[in-house]
Amino acid sequence: MMVSSRNVEAELDVLKAQLEEVHQLVRRLASDGAVPGQRAFEMPLTQSVHQSYDREDLGELNYSGSYYNSTNELYHLPPCQRRVSQLLTLDSDKAAKVLGALGHKQRLEILISLLQGPQTGPQLVERLHMGTTGQLYHHTKALLGADLLVQEERGGAYSVPKHRIMPLLLLLSAAADLNDASDYMEMAEARSNAGTYLGAPEDEYDPHLLIQAVLENCIQEHQAGYCTEVNLFVHQDRSVTVADNGRGIPVNVLPGHDVTQAQSVLTDMGRFSRSASFTAPGGEQGISMAVVNALSSTLSVEIRREGRVFRQDYKQGIPQGGLRTIGITQDTGTSITFLPDNKLFRLAIETDILAAQVTIINEAHPELNIRIHRE
Repeated sequence: MMVSSRNVEAELDVLKAQLEEVHQLVRRLASDGAVPGQRAFEMPLTQSVHQSYDREDLGELNYSGSYYNSTNELYHLPPCQRRVSQLLTLDSDKAAKVLGALGHKQRLEILISLLQGPQTGPQLVERLHMGTTGQLYHHTKALLGADLLVQEERGGAYSVPKHRIMPLLLLLSAAADLNDASDYMEMAEARSNAGTYLGAPEDEYDPHLLIQAVLENCIQEHQAGYCTEVNLFVHQDRSVTVADNGRGIPVNVLPGHDVTQAQSVLTDMGRFSRSASFTAPGGEQGISMAVVNALSSTLSVEIRREGRVFRQDYKQGIPQGGLRTIGITQDTGTSITFLPDNKLFRLAIETDILAAQVTIINEAHPELNIRIHRE
């Protein structure tokens, strides 16, 4: 395996520039958040509740934020505080009215569209492919009743009231967090139903199947004409590293998503498990990289691509942070290091079994050089 060289001075220059950007942002926000040429709309500060903590105290939420809309207006939310005990005693009728107005796909699409700028009824109908203005009227009536929408005049443009913009964005942020959690629920289900992928009885799950699944991805890259060398390392802690010299998993953000393609490959159970190239004997579903991730205690991916080295770490399939740059390199390829979960995999990783796997691969792909290394 080729070892990438690091230009420490260049990395320090990048970090210095990033730190200066942070300093400039802090100074801008400290000066009321406004810069020349921009209008600031400041949300009213939620009154802080200063109470002594007691045993039944549930704590508090503290939050703030800033948002620039499409016309370069700044919406600034000063530091706010909400007691959790207050949130749990909200007027349920009023809360249900607001959440009910939001809990409909097309109404939510209307609000998201209007957060990007005011629009007339016909514009919304065309943009959201509603078909008729009557259908739009049904939804806008509910949103107007919940004070989530205003209309300039009869037949005029709709918009989101300014005092509702930041709360709506906070709600969407919370929904995004809950949506992320639902993605990882599928990984937890995979752990509970490992036999669906591994095929063998529970006390005989074979860790070599995970290695084979990762090698299959290297084979696919080789068949595409890019990967010629794979190094397989078995470490003393039972973790395994599979490193190839292919193109490297793409690191761009997928259209319409807020995660990189690399993270999607390693967490999207539905999308990639259906197209997994390796299925274990007796397994009902293929073992994709997301399945390997879900069935591992820890997994780390290092991607050499676009002149940089990227890394992301996972625990039981859950990202422990975003994809970050850790170095520069002229090499390309992907290294996956994973530790099969010892609660699922009690069998040891045997060099003889790995050698037999590699022999079969070499017979089918003689130009793919695979080396086994054991600590």
